This record gives sequence, C-alpha cells and structure tokens, in this order.
Amino acid sequence: MIFIPAYRIRISINKLRLYLFDGNRLIRSYPVGLGKIATSTPRGNFTIINKVPYPNSYRGGPLSVFGTYWMGLSKPHYGIHGTNNPSSIGHYVSRGCIRMHNRDVESLAKLVPIGTPVQIRQE
Repeated sequence: MIFIPAYRIRISINKLRLYLFDGNRLIRSYPVGLGKIATSTPRGNFTIINKVPYPNSYRGGPLSVFGTYWMGLSKPHYGIHGTNNPSSIGHYVSRGCIRMHNRDVESLAKLVPIGTPVQIRQE
C-alpha cells in the first residue's frame, strides 16, 4: 500500500505563522511575514496553482523580492514566496503575499504539490 500525503496549509494572520498539515496532523510550522494594513493578506481558501524557483532572478545572481521560490495562489497576484529581506519575517510588511525565509519556502515547495489547499485565517 502506498501512502500519499494529504497536505494542506493554514496561515494565521495574528500569529504570523504558516502551518503545514498532513490530514489533521501538524507536521511543520514556519514564521512568515504578511501584508501591512494598507495591503493586507487576503483571508479565505485558496490553492497553490504554480511553483517557480528563482522568480525574477537567477541562481547565483541577486535575489528579487520573491527570494528563491514562488508558489502562486489561486487568488491572482498573491503567493507564498521567499525574500531578499530576511529581517521582514515576523512582521506585517508585504503587499499581501506570504513571505518566508528562503530555506523554509524551498523546504515547503519540495513537499507540497500544485493543488495543495491554503487557508488564510485571522486567528
């Protein structure tokens, strides 16, 4: 019998955390940076629709604001991505996207497939 993970992501606006679940079991938790008041992170249920390494940059070159990885959400123009400013993690500073440390977003991108559900909640 082959085990196929049932990954899902939950993001807590209040806690500035991204939680990765396999079914109902929490398997990872990461700190994130989220949208500032004027450009808040959208609440709701979305899915990951694409995954792009080194968006708007190239391996070995200067990193774009999206860091080393981009995972686009089903809400246009929003995604989970790395950063070229690691000190922004743990703060409300983005234009609505979910920022992660580059090593964290790379780890997450290796685990979750396109189609993974993403729930963003105030809690």
